[in-house]
Amino acid sequence: MPKLPSKKMILVHFDARDPIMAAVIREKGAFQLSRNRNYFLVLCKAIIGQQISIKAADSIAKRVQCLFENQIPTPEKMEAISIELLRQSGLSGQKVKYLKDLAAKFLDGSIRPHRFPYQNNEEVVEALTTVYGIGRWTAEMFLIFSLGRLNVLPIADLGLQAGIKKIYKMRSLPSPKRMLALGKKWHPMETVGTWYAWRIQDAEIISY
Repeated sequence: MPKLPSKKMILVHFDARDPIMAAVIREKGAFQLSRNRNYFLVLCKAIIGQQISIKAADSIAKRVQCLFENQIPTPEKMEAISIELLRQSGLSGQKVKYLKDLAAKFLDGSIRPHRFPYQNNEEVVEALTTVYGIGRWTAEMFLIFSLGRLNVLPIADLGLQAGIKKIYKMRSLPSPKRMLALGKKWHPMETVGTWYAWRIQDAEIISY
């Protein structure tokens, strides 16, 4: 698990590579990345959070947690719980299928979580996207919030796009090409730039 860089180390990097982002970092304070080592739980929360607001995702995730009598969902428990109960928590039919497939792949060995810390980002993405309903964005959230990878740039993330638009005073959301150019400036701290772009949009610190 990589160690989080200090604010001083981050500022040395961004002062040299991207002074605009460096100003945001000074304004918003220390980099805080909350990492959750429960791989299955993080992936469940990432699936729940697909294409909905952070507030809505938190609300549904709490209702799902209640279905397990406030115990942490495991692949075994997720496989056993009824589709009807999951739907009643506010999940769409599609997301229920995604969660069930995730549990099945953990249980049958298709997903081998013990390998993840030793794999590079693309290898982890490739493994996770074999799960029905997990695309690149969900896998990237896992890289950030479970594996603590510092070099992740989730270009499809709407919060990141909106944050970049605001920070760099753009008239419209940035194109993938513009975001990749920023990512090159930020490298190898793309996750750090992403985290501060999220903070400029929402004072609440994102966690999974």
